[in-house]
Amino acid sequence: MTPERFSECLLHIRWTPINIASALQCELSWIEALEAGNEEIPTGLAVWLETLAQAHEALPPPTTYCGKRSKL
Repeated sequence: MTPERFSECLLHIRWTPINIASALQCELSWIEALEAGNEEIPTGLAVWLETLAQAHEALPPPTTYCGKRSKL
């Protein structure tokens, strides 16, 4: 996985670097190094992110609730 695809996957999943660092319980600096291409993205992580990103691409959020507000 390229650093560009890594970042693209995060966008599809709607995760920031902080979110994925929290999910993986790793250092934010490592995630930043993956994004910058300073560390190689492990195959297992790449497969997992691709799977999540593809699911989010195939199942976007419903638009039915766009603009919804509380009645209170």
